[in-house]
Amino acid sequence: MTRKAWVAAAIAAALMGTGAGTSAWAQDANTSKGRTVRTDAEKLAADKIVLVGDSTMAPMSGWASMFCAHHVKSSTACLNLGRGGRSTRSYRQEGSWDLALAEARVPGYRRTFVLIQFGHNDQSSVAERWTEMDSEFPANLRRMVEDVRQAGAVPVLLTPLTRRDFVKGRLNNTLEPWAAKVRAVAAALKVPLVDLNAASAAAVQEMGPVRSMALAQTAPNGTERHQAGTGTTLKARPAAEARLPDVPTTPDGPRGQFQRKFDYTHLGDEGAELFAGLVARDLARAVPELRSQIAP
Repeated sequence: MTRKAWVAAAIAAALMGTGAGTSAWAQDANTSKGRTVRTDAEKLAADKIVLVGDSTMAPMSGWASMFCAHHVKSSTACLNLGRGGRSTRSYRQEGSWDLALAEARVPGYRRTFVLIQFGHNDQSSVAERWTEMDSEFPANLRRMVEDVRQAGAVPVLLTPLTRRDFVKGRLNNTLEPWAAKVRAVAAALKVPLVDLNAASAAAVQEMGPVRSMALAQTAPNGTERHQAGTGTTLKARPAAEARLPDVPTTPDGPRGQFQRKFDYTHLGDEGAELFAGLVARDLARAVPELRSQIAP
């Protein structure tokens, strides 16, 4: 090999080692095949949505996973941290709120929004859950709003999803007083509000006591369906009686085994899709910055 040929071969090898030569040759080859000249991708301006709440939001029993899967575009990260049986008090005490705030602080996102929905278990009589409605519940919400803002994220409050029990053809919306407290906190602190209680109550009332049974995780039994036809639903069966035994999960872990059941609170796929759609619609109205990232 002549010295000139040796130098040319060495230069070519060096270019291939850095990728420069390969890239140039690939560019020429692809251009010759009719492809356009390559350019660099634009920097992604990604947003993030973190959802915190109770079982009506949680995976397998609430609406939020369906919301993330079907109503949020791929340029926005969507994380469902809803957990069954939690209130504004227990969610913080067990450490779930710290996890949510850690997610709110993750760098790299243009904006992070934290959607907060509680009320069902604040209303409960279970010792580790319940809160006092007039003072403690709104105070807990205020503290959550302040924490989110200090983390550099945007808080969004949601009123609690309605239950679906009826009396004489009218929805028995026992969570309306709790929803009113959420609305008051949102107004006082100038926080965007998704009034899911009002929207879900209107939708369920329109469906009526029989048709709204399709929103549950499983079908009602014959007695429950017959009674709903009178306009007044039966009291929800205890979970142990209402469960289906065929869910392949283990009893290990927080709160034990998950099993599907019929009741007037939790959601199957049809219910999750209905209420996820309502949240998507009203979130786009309440938070204009998210409008381009929310699919109807």
